[in-house]
Amino acid sequence: MITALSPSDKLAQRLALAVPALLLAGAYISEYGFGLHPCEMCWWQRYPHFAAVALALVSTVAPPRRAWVALAGLAIAVSGLIGAYHAGVEYGWWESPLGCTGGDPFSLEFVRCDEAAWTFASISLAGFNALLSIGSAVAIWVLLMAKEKQV
Repeated sequence: MITALSPSDKLAQRLALAVPALLLAGAYISEYGFGLHPCEMCWWQRYPHFAAVALALVSTVAPPRRAWVALAGLAIAVSGLIGAYHAGVEYGWWESPLGCTGGDPFSLEFVRCDEAAWTFASISLAGFNALLSIGSAVAIWVLLMAKEKQV
């Protein structure tokens, strides 16, 4: 029997599913709708989001549900940390391990990882992924640790 989640756990579960799904949707809309092809480091950021979606889905049907949600939060945080590293490469704070010539594995064109394809308020897509992913992961873990008030 699967035990019911508390309201804060349910919110954490919803965030663990919605955040990576929406960030992946945004990545694919950017790629196929606006021609912003991903570099190799962009792909590195997507993989943990795929895992987070899968883990969050597992949390809806398999115990221990809170553990699956926490693992999804961890995967989201990993994507955010990769995004922070990638943003540092774009801002020239450090070098890429790829030499910035890694290409999209599904395309014949090479996309440089040290040049932001798009920015808003001087924040690149990798930077936005870092901010949103790390912030969401922290929110998920805080919600999972919240003690529900007894009325």
